[in-house]
Amino acid sequence: MSEEVTAEILTTHILELAQGGKRLDGRAVDEYRPVTIQFGYVASADGSALVRLGNTTVLSGIKLEPGKPFPDTPNAGVLTTNAELIPLSSPTFEPGPPHPRAIEVSRVVDRAIRAAEAVDLTGLCVTPGEKCWTCFVDIHVLDHSGNLIDASMLAAVSALSRATLPGKRFEIGEDAPLNIRHLPIETTFCRLGETIVVDPTFEEETAAQGRVTIATDEIGNVVAMQKGLVGAFAPEEVKQLVDRAFRHGDRLREQIRRGGGP
Repeated sequence: MSEEVTAEILTTHILELAQGGKRLDGRAVDEYRPVTIQFGYVASADGSALVRLGNTTVLSGIKLEPGKPFPDTPNAGVLTTNAELIPLSSPTFEPGPPHPRAIEVSRVVDRAIRAAEAVDLTGLCVTPGEKCWTCFVDIHVLDHSGNLIDASMLAAVSALSRATLPGKRFEIGEDAPLNIRHLPIETTFCRLGETIVVDPTFEEETAAQGRVTIATDEIGNVVAMQKGLVGAFAPEEVKQLVDRAFRHGDRLREQIRRGGGP
């Protein structure tokens, strides 16, 4: 049996299950896979976290180095986010230029961090117009089993929440915790027929007709939203998804605060 036929049979099965409110792995439509967060995974980083979302595994590392502020923001530090989808993480990823999925992940995560003002960039200014801290947020996907955006966001925010400014290493004062104002969390939903499920697996993403990611913070704001694939979502559906996103976001934020265990 060809791979195309096998994929079509699997897609049909996933859609039929969703129609009855069921999923291939037995979860409810609004249930995440188990989440674990391991802080300090990379000793050489200024902050790091390994996140496992089901079988999806993402590592994020933070590096803070002296740099020069941008001319239009002379009193603020610099934040840059980059995602790497290494070939060993999925048969769909190949060596070469950045994969379009990597570009999407880095942009969506970066947008939510900036929109939520998660990092106090003004606090990263050392000398206005001359010297500041540059914060590099690196994301490495180690195992792609679906829902890269949520796993990447959770890894990045977890790493930032435990990051340290290495003042002594660069002779810029004392070491100090990175000032994190908010903990934005992204929650991704996929449309499977008339059913909308949270935290889609790789197989569900393949079968999905639409995808939407909603980023929330702990003070009741929707800070960013990203639409993917071709399917549409009605306004009333979006309102319901926002409520669901806040519930999941609050739970995951609490998991970060208490140390990352399930």
